[in-house]
Amino acid sequence: MPPTHPTEVTLDVHLGPDELMAGMRHDALHGLGSRPRELPPTWFYDNVGCRLFDAITELEEYYPTRAERSILIDYGDQIAKASQADTFIELGSGTSDKTRHLLDAMLQLGQLERYVPFDVAEPTLRQAADQLVGEYPGLTVHGVVGDFRHHLHLLPAGGRRMLAVLGGTIGNLPPEDRAVMLATLSAQMAPGDTLLIGTDLVKDPARLVLAYDDHAGVTAAFNRNVLVRLNRELGANFDLARFEHVALFDPDNEWIEMRLRSVGDQQVSVGDLGLTIDLLDGETIRTEISAKFRPEGWQAESEAAGLELVSQWFDPAGDFCLSLSAKPGV
Repeated sequence: MPPTHPTEVTLDVHLGPDELMAGMRHDALHGLGSRPRELPPTWFYDNVGCRLFDAITELEEYYPTRAERSILIDYGDQIAKASQADTFIELGSGTSDKTRHLLDAMLQLGQLERYVPFDVAEPTLRQAADQLVGEYPGLTVHGVVGDFRHHLHLLPAGGRRMLAVLGGTIGNLPPEDRAVMLATLSAQMAPGDTLLIGTDLVKDPARLVLAYDDHAGVTAAFNRNVLVRLNRELGANFDLARFEHVALFDPDNEWIEMRLRSVGDQQVSVGDLGLTIDLLDGETIRTEISAKFRPEGWQAESEAAGLELVSQWFDPAGDFCLSLSAKPGV
């Protein structure tokens, strides 16, 4: 039965315009002002970036979204039952599209009371929250605008919670940062809380690269959009035509890297930072890593954070995995 309490939307904003700008300034100054040059993927996701990423998830080459969705459709009831959760906290929620399959499963089991979307993009989060309360009468939505790196300790408490990082987003962090994030989440979890993680699995490198370098160029536009943001918000003068989108597989780390490669020698200034950088022909700015996993490797990482693996689910092709781990004590 649907929950009977009144529909309610609450929004905690821990990353307002001033904090967002300060974070971008810090990351641009430190990431562009040193070699190798790098920008974190956080800054992909303005309104345009969110729309471009949604378009990426519909591409034929980009299999992870379809694979993960198939798991949620086929096994959502098992996941909901195993978690016993009444509160679903989704980190990096975006438009909350795939989320609905799990919310439906929780609703059918009579468990669903509260959904907590957590995202860096406030307008996208607000829109998703408004849509969800319209689709799920009686659902309490408690949105949180924040950054994984700074605000995980501010997640709403109460209820029996299932925290989730879907879409392979956990792979955007290098191993040391993943360990910190998992330890932080584990410390925030009460006994009986669970953590659901979506991981893209190691496979043919050619297929992996194609998923991040589609024929239509949507991913290239998504990648270059970070330069559009720097031009608009930090007074930079990047010429987008002089940067090529690059996707490559690092076999040692088993991850995809997205980069922007300079076409020719060029000098770029970031006016608001008083920063000038000289880029050599072929020099790159790394904008994202996307680690690929092996099921046993993910189990070891979660156990190192003090969590116990409950179960893992796979799509029919074995491309993607959803792993549910629990905080011991109940």
